[in-house]
Amino acid sequence: MKRILFLLSVILTLSSCEQNTTNDVLPEVDVTTTIDLHLPSYLDLNTPSGWAVHLSNSVGVNGILILNTGGTPTYKAFDLACPNFDCEKKLEFDGGLTLTCACDGEKYSILSGAPQTKGYKYFAREYRVTKNGNILRITNF
Repeated sequence: MKRILFLLSVILTLSSCEQNTTNDVLPEVDVTTTIDLHLPSYLDLNTPSGWAVHLSNSVGVNGILILNTGGTPTYKAFDLACPNFDCEKKLEFDGGLTLTCACDGEKYSILSGAPQTKGYKYFAREYRVTKNGNILRITNF
């Protein structure tokens, strides 16, 4: 009986694994930066649906888009590097619900980073955002 339960648990564990969405095209980079919500460049982040771009050679692969979702979690941050191809252009954001890769036109959800077209497997790279007072801290997960 124990052997059957063990086998059943192993089968359930293996069959419930999610598809690997780790991106092997983008280089791994350490991300640790802070954003002061009082600075003029980031004032839009104080309102739901507000967003800002943080560009720096030392932040992410291609800069970071920061969004105030107005929900839980309140803030999200995505790397602006196109996740599916070796593309030097940035993901573009027009204030809607998706990011768009300028190289191939692929769209990615700003809620989860998921690709919106069948056949694409890599998600937009998301970073962790924590808030302490008026300071946002953005780091790798």
